[in-house]
Amino acid sequence: MALPQKQFYTAEDYWNLPEDVRAELINGQIYNMAPPSRLHQELVSQFTKIIGNYIDSHKGGCKVYPAPFAVNLDANDKDWVEPDISVICDPNKLTDRGCSGAPDWIIEIISPSDPGRDLIYKLNLYAKAGVREYWIVDPRNKNILVYYLEQQDFGVQAYSFQDKIKVNIYDDFWIDFQNLDL
Repeated sequence: MALPQKQFYTAEDYWNLPEDVRAELINGQIYNMAPPSRLHQELVSQFTKIIGNYIDSHKGGCKVYPAPFAVNLDANDKDWVEPDISVICDPNKLTDRGCSGAPDWIIEIISPSDPGRDLIYKLNLYAKAGVREYWIVDPRNKNILVYYLEQQDFGVQAYSFQDKIKVNIYDDFWIDFQNLDL
């Protein structure tokens, strides 16, 4: 839910929020973020470990960052989001504040309090910003939507927690959801 006090918020407002407030700035509105559930955090932890291990074992140049990690999607201080997982392959996008520009791969774990923000609003925001691949993980329904945003028609595939899913930004990387320790 957007904070109603002001018509339009700026990056300065976002960066002046108290440290204990988790929020995102999207199109001039600040959205508070509810504390994540234990399962949500377990998924973030496992994805971070799996992706980090893959990158390390392949001596890759990409970096994986779990939330809280600020991403300035459009690199113009307008939209600051905190994806659950951000994978950035261009080191020039990394700043002291986080990422300036679109990550290559974003994973969001749906929050039961506001699923539409991840399913609709952020999908469009990420596609417009140039995110290459976007995964939406729904732990309640045990499914995953994978959007290939580099494709002109936003190719999408639906999977379950029983599937092994190809990470398209890499040639030989798969995540087997049956191997997750949930």
